[in-house]
Amino acid sequence: MAEAKKMDEGAFAKLVKEFHALGELIRARQEEKQAVIDAFLVEKQRYSVGKISKKTLESSVKKTNKELLRIDKELRRYIARANALADRAKKLASRQAPKVFRAKITGIFLIGTKSKKKKKSSSKKTRKAKK
Repeated sequence: MAEAKKMDEGAFAKLVKEFHALGELIRARQEEKQAVIDAFLVEKQRYSVGKISKKTLESSVKKTNKELLRIDKELRRYIARANALADRAKKLASRQAPKVFRAKITGIFLIGTKSKKKKKSSSKKTRKAKK
């Protein structure tokens, strides 16, 4: 009996769910990064008003840079995971190319992929050249 391809919906749903979770993680880290930047801008404003010393601001710079590097590293890792997951989803979807069926009086038949005929080498030209 002829059967058309059926997608593994469970596997695809799992990929989509994981991709959605990664998107949420990326967004959360972006918000965290913005919070760190905003906190530093508040510190800088306090320094310019004269409420904190230059030494305190310098320590805040070190702490902020360290935190920003950590967040960027996590973001890159999550983005790489999302890219790998997208590649897996593309491979799963590309395997769903339809099978080619033909109906005939005797029944339904699966038609194989037609391979291109190989070109004959230019042996006639070489034979003529030899003569």
